Amino acid sequence: MVAGPQIISAFFFATSPRWKSDSAGFVLGAAAALFLVVTIAYLIAHDIAGGGSEGGTKSQGLEIAILALLLLAMAYVFHRRKRTDPPKWMDKLQTATPKFTLTLGFLLFALFPTDIVTSVSVAAHLANQGHPWAHTLPFILFTLLLVALPALSIVVLGEHAKKELPRIRNWMNTNSWIVSEVVLAFFVVIVLTS
Repeated sequence: MVAGPQIISAFFFATSPRWKSDSAGFVLGAAAALFLVVTIAYLIAHDIAGGGSEGGTKSQGLEIAILALLLLAMAYVFHRRKRTDPPKWMDKLQTATPKFTLTLGFLLFALFPTDIVTSVSVAAHLANQGHPWAHTLPFILFTLLLVALPALSIVVLGEHAKKELPRIRNWMNTNSWIVSEVVLAFFVVIVLTS
């Protein structure tokens, strides 16, 4: 979910002169979007599943819809895999303000197709299984940890991280589709085995 413009943006912000405020804004924007999308998806799926309870009936149609969404996301990622040039808006990342990074974090996680599909799939699956909304928190927090990882690496590793982050960013730009496919396949396995 984070592979692609999301993590590449996080690397750009972590290597900027104002890396602390830029990275913090980006993570806060991502957090707001994730909480919003996951909560809305959970509430809708909870209603569709009939307010499912432990041991209650699951909506088979909802599970099929979740699986179909994940497979469509995998096809989308695979189709776009050869696009290695960063989008034109990424040129603005070098001169970004904290307000811009906050807005970008929100928009990337609230409007990017694979992020929406992944967030909706996780929330809907948990709601359909009868789990409380709080069970979405590990997904949200782990996603935010991944987004914050470039900045956290600077806090922990200092100058060494600043030298390595551009190299890692370039590798992610080229290979992010593989990471996305692996993560989406992981969610497909979860849906199929539960």
